[in-house]
Amino acid sequence: MTLFSALLLAFAAFAQTPEEIFVRMEAVIDQHEKEGVVMTVDAKVPLLGTLSSKVYSLGDKTRVEAKMMGLQLITWDDGTTEWTYNSKADEIEIQSVNAQSSEPEGDVGMFEGLTDDYDITLKKETADTWYFVCKKSKKNTDKDAPKTIDLAIAKNTYYPVSLKATVSGVTMTLRDIAFGVTEKQVTFNPKDYPTAKIVDKRK
Repeated sequence: MTLFSALLLAFAAFAQTPEEIFVRMEAVIDQHEKEGVVMTVDAKVPLLGTLSSKVYSLGDKTRVEAKMMGLQLITWDDGTTEWTYNSKADEIEIQSVNAQSSEPEGDVGMFEGLTDDYDITLKKETADTWYFVCKKSKKNTDKDAPKTIDLAIAKNTYYPVSLKATVSGVTMTLRDIAFGVTEKQVTFNPKDYPTAKIVDKRK
């Protein structure tokens, strides 16, 4: 690449508005969403501290892994049934769920539609990343929507790098976002837990 070409690319990136960058990010997410997405979700709860979980999502299926004080919880959800493995009890609890309540906590939908509901400002940038602050606009009438969202976007890929927002007093940070999840990763297989006790609470 010549120096002139590099300068042109740099100028083109500089000339992009926050809205144009967000549109390109959404296009990238739409392009890769069918591959599935995996991310780490940190939930900071007042007085209780921070709980980190790893969330895998592919279509209607999700898998959430969380560890705390030596206890591991793994939950699989296909939109109608939920399986939860408790390592301490060596137990798997099965229950029915409905589609509305089974949305994963690490949903890429949080990265979409921000230009419609938030006023976006470029806070800072490095050689690799843009850092934006999204403030809830007056036209956003959703009472549950976060007032402020901090979002980082990679310059070379337009992938979201991290998202931070406070909802109902809980500060959520989505990070380590990557695309590519297999069906096996999000499907519960009882053969993987041969000693676990099954507790079926489905009606």
